Amino acid sequence: MTPIDPMTPTAALDEEMARAELYGLLATLYYAPPDPEWLAQMRLAPTEAPSEGGFLEEPWRALVGVAREMGDADIAAEYALLFGGVGKPAVYLFGSYYQSGFLNEKPLAALRGELAELGLSRDEAMSETEDHIAYLCEVMRYLIAGDDAGVSNLTRQHAFFSTHIQPWVARLCDALQANPQARFYCALAELTRAFMAVEAQGFDMLD
Repeated sequence: MTPIDPMTPTAALDEEMARAELYGLLATLYYAPPDPEWLAQMRLAPTEAPSEGGFLEEPWRALVGVAREMGDADIAAEYALLFGGVGKPAVYLFGSYYQSGFLNEKPLAALRGELAELGLSRDEAMSETEDHIAYLCEVMRYLIAGDDAGVSNLTRQHAFFSTHIQPWVARLCDALQANPQARFYCALAELTRAFMAVEAQGFDMLD
Protein backbone atom coordinates (compact mmCIF):
# COMPACT_ATOMS: atom_id res chain seq x y z
CA MET A 1 0.00 0.00 0.00
CA THR A 2 1.78 3.14 -1.24
CA PRO A 3 0.99 6.53 0.32
CA ILE A 4 -0.97 8.87 -1.91
CA ASP A 5 0.32 12.23 -3.04
CA PRO A 6 -1.66 14.69 -0.92
CA MET A 7 -0.66 17.57 -3.19
CA THR A 8 -2.76 16.29 -6.09
CA PRO A 9 -5.27 19.04 -6.96
CA THR A 10 -8.81 18.17 -5.98
CA ALA A 11 -12.22 19.77 -6.14
CA ALA A 12 -13.63 21.55 -3.11
CA LEU A 13 -13.17 19.13 -0.24
CA ASP A 14 -15.80 18.27 2.26
CA GLU A 15 -14.78 17.40 5.77
CA GLU A 16 -14.42 13.68 5.12
CA MET A 17 -12.17 14.14 2.10
CA ALA A 18 -10.10 16.66 4.04
CA ARG A 19 -9.58 14.03 6.73
CA ALA A 20 -8.59 11.45 4.13
CA GLU A 21 -6.09 13.81 2.53
CA LEU A 22 -4.50 14.67 5.84
CA TYR A 23 -4.06 10.98 6.64
CA GLY A 24 -2.49 10.66 3.20
CA LEU A 25 -0.12 13.52 3.94
CA LEU A 26 0.98 11.92 7.23
CA ALA A 27 1.47 8.58 5.48
CA THR A 28 3.67 10.19 2.84
CA LEU A 29 5.87 12.03 5.32
CA TYR A 30 6.35 9.09 7.69
CA TYR A 31 6.85 6.50 4.94
CA ALA A 32 10.03 7.95 3.44
CA PRO A 33 11.89 11.24 3.03
CA PRO A 34 9.73 13.47 0.82
CA ASP A 35 11.14 13.89 -2.68
CA PRO A 36 12.21 17.36 -3.89
CA GLU A 37 9.18 17.84 -6.16
CA TRP A 38 6.82 17.03 -3.30
CA LEU A 39 8.66 19.44 -0.98
CA ALA A 40 8.58 22.18 -3.61
CA GLN A 41 4.79 21.89 -3.75
CA MET A 42 4.50 21.79 0.02
CA ARG A 43 6.52 25.00 0.35
CA LEU A 44 4.01 26.74 -1.90
CA ALA A 45 1.02 25.43 0.05
CA PRO A 46 -1.25 27.92 1.82
CA THR A 47 -0.70 27.97 5.55
CA GLU A 48 -4.30 27.95 6.64
CA ALA A 49 -5.50 24.68 8.12
CA PRO A 50 -5.41 21.78 5.62
CA SER A 51 -8.51 20.32 7.27
CA GLU A 52 -11.57 22.01 8.64
CA GLY A 53 -11.08 23.42 12.10
CA GLY A 54 -8.73 26.19 13.21
CA PHE A 55 -7.13 23.89 15.77
CA LEU A 56 -4.86 22.50 13.05
CA GLU A 57 -3.88 25.82 11.53
CA GLU A 58 -0.91 26.63 13.75
CA PRO A 59 0.83 23.22 13.55
CA TRP A 60 0.26 23.18 9.78
CA ARG A 61 1.74 26.68 9.45
CA ALA A 62 4.73 25.61 11.55
CA LEU A 63 5.38 22.51 9.43
CA VAL A 64 5.24 24.45 6.15
CA GLY A 65 7.50 27.09 7.70
CA VAL A 66 10.13 24.53 8.66
CA ALA A 67 9.93 22.97 5.19
CA ARG A 68 10.62 26.40 3.69
CA GLU A 69 13.62 26.95 5.97
CA MET A 70 15.27 23.56 5.50
CA GLY A 71 16.83 22.17 2.34
CA ASP A 72 15.74 18.94 0.68
CA ALA A 73 18.96 17.17 1.66
CA ASP A 74 18.65 18.32 5.28
CA ILE A 75 15.13 16.90 5.58
CA ALA A 76 16.21 13.61 3.99
CA ALA A 77 19.19 13.43 6.33
CA GLU A 78 16.94 14.05 9.33
CA TYR A 79 14.66 11.21 8.26
CA ALA A 80 17.63 8.84 7.97
CA LEU A 81 19.04 9.99 11.30
CA LEU A 82 15.78 9.48 13.17
CA PHE A 83 14.32 6.39 11.53
CA GLY A 84 17.07 4.71 9.54
CA GLY A 85 20.38 3.02 10.12
CA VAL A 86 21.34 -0.49 11.09
CA GLY A 87 19.94 -1.79 14.35
CA LYS A 88 17.87 0.31 16.73
CA PRO A 89 16.64 3.61 15.23
CA ALA A 90 16.54 6.80 17.25
CA VAL A 91 12.73 6.78 17.00
CA TYR A 92 10.53 3.79 16.20
CA LEU A 93 7.58 4.21 13.83
CA PHE A 94 5.91 0.89 14.72
CA GLY A 95 2.88 0.47 16.93
CA SER A 96 4.00 -2.86 18.37
CA TYR A 97 7.04 -1.23 19.93
CA TYR A 98 4.98 1.36 21.80
CA GLN A 99 2.26 -1.08 22.82
CA SER A 100 4.39 -4.03 23.90
CA GLY A 101 7.99 -2.82 24.05
CA PHE A 102 9.02 -5.12 21.20
CA LEU A 103 8.63 -5.36 17.44
CA ASN A 104 6.51 -8.02 15.73
CA GLU A 105 4.52 -8.83 18.85
CA LYS A 106 0.84 -9.49 19.61
CA PRO A 107 -0.39 -6.04 18.53
CA LEU A 108 0.93 -6.72 15.02
CA ALA A 109 -0.74 -10.13 14.91
CA ALA A 110 -4.06 -8.60 15.97
CA LEU A 111 -3.67 -5.88 13.36
CA ARG A 112 -3.03 -8.41 10.61
CA GLY A 113 -6.16 -10.29 11.59
CA GLU A 114 -8.27 -7.16 11.31
CA LEU A 115 -6.68 -6.16 8.01
CA ALA A 116 -7.57 -9.58 6.62
CA GLU A 117 -11.19 -9.01 7.69
CA LEU A 118 -11.11 -5.70 5.81
CA GLY A 119 -9.71 -7.40 2.71
CA LEU A 120 -6.41 -5.50 2.93
CA SER A 121 -2.87 -6.79 2.67
CA ARG A 122 0.59 -5.27 2.68
CA ASP A 123 2.12 -4.41 -0.68
CA GLU A 124 5.04 -6.76 -1.30
CA ALA A 125 7.15 -3.73 -2.24
CA MET A 126 6.80 -2.36 1.29
CA SER A 127 9.54 -3.66 3.56
CA GLU A 128 8.02 -2.33 6.80
CA THR A 129 5.45 -4.27 8.78
CA GLU A 130 1.80 -3.25 8.83
CA ASP A 131 2.03 -1.49 12.20
CA HIS A 132 4.18 1.26 10.68
CA ILE A 133 2.45 4.60 11.25
CA ALA A 134 2.44 5.34 7.51
CA TYR A 135 0.59 2.10 6.76
CA LEU A 136 -1.94 2.72 9.51
CA CYS A 137 -2.62 6.22 8.19
CA GLU A 138 -3.15 4.74 4.74
CA VAL A 139 -5.68 2.29 6.16
CA MET A 140 -7.55 5.16 7.79
CA ARG A 141 -7.53 7.04 4.50
CA TYR A 142 -9.06 4.00 2.85
CA LEU A 143 -11.69 3.61 5.56
CA ILE A 144 -12.70 7.23 5.00
CA ALA A 145 -12.49 7.52 1.21
CA GLY A 146 -13.01 3.96 -0.03
CA ASP A 147 -15.93 3.05 -2.28
CA ASP A 148 -17.19 0.03 -0.31
CA ALA A 149 -19.64 1.41 2.24
CA GLY A 150 -19.62 -1.92 4.05
CA VAL A 151 -15.96 -1.33 4.93
CA SER A 152 -15.38 2.40 4.57
CA ASN A 153 -17.66 3.82 7.23
CA LEU A 154 -17.47 5.65 10.56
CA THR A 155 -17.96 2.50 12.62
CA ARG A 156 -14.93 0.83 11.05
CA GLN A 157 -12.91 4.03 11.29
CA HIS A 158 -13.68 4.40 14.98
CA ALA A 159 -12.82 0.78 15.77
CA PHE A 160 -9.57 0.81 13.81
CA PHE A 161 -8.43 4.16 15.18
CA SER A 162 -9.20 3.34 18.80
CA THR A 163 -7.49 -0.06 18.62
CA HIS A 164 -4.48 0.44 16.39
CA ILE A 165 -3.55 4.15 16.48
CA GLN A 166 -4.93 6.02 19.47
CA PRO A 167 -3.28 3.87 22.19
CA TRP A 168 0.26 4.76 21.12
CA VAL A 169 0.49 7.62 18.62
CA ALA A 170 0.99 10.25 21.33
CA ARG A 171 4.07 8.35 22.52
CA LEU A 172 5.50 8.49 19.01
CA CYS A 173 4.92 12.23 18.99
CA ASP A 174 6.55 12.53 22.41
CA ALA A 175 9.62 10.63 21.19
CA LEU A 176 10.01 12.86 18.15
CA GLN A 177 9.54 16.08 20.05
CA ALA A 178 12.01 14.99 22.74
CA ASN A 179 14.74 14.22 20.20
CA PRO A 180 17.07 17.24 19.87
CA GLN A 181 17.96 16.26 16.30
CA ALA A 182 14.36 16.46 15.10
CA ARG A 183 13.28 19.69 13.46
CA PHE A 184 11.09 18.94 10.46
CA TYR A 185 9.78 15.78 12.12
CA CYS A 186 9.30 17.60 15.42
CA ALA A 187 6.92 19.93 13.57
CA LEU A 188 5.28 16.93 11.89
CA ALA A 189 4.80 15.34 15.31
CA GLU A 190 2.91 18.42 16.52
CA LEU A 191 0.62 18.32 13.48
CA THR A 192 0.12 14.59 14.05
CA ARG A 193 -0.72 15.13 17.72
CA ALA A 194 -3.22 17.88 16.94
CA PHE A 195 -4.92 15.94 14.16
CA MET A 196 -5.18 12.76 16.23
CA ALA A 197 -6.71 14.78 19.07
CA VAL A 198 -9.34 16.13 16.65
CA GLU A 199 -10.01 12.60 15.42
CA ALA A 200 -10.36 11.24 18.95
CA GLN A 201 -12.75 14.02 19.89
CA GLY A 202 -14.84 13.39 16.82
CA PHE A 203 -15.07 9.68 17.47
CA ASP A 204 -15.95 10.30 21.14
CA MET A 205 -19.00 12.21 19.95
CA LEU A 206 -20.24 9.03 18.27
CA ASP A 207 -20.43 7.13 21.58
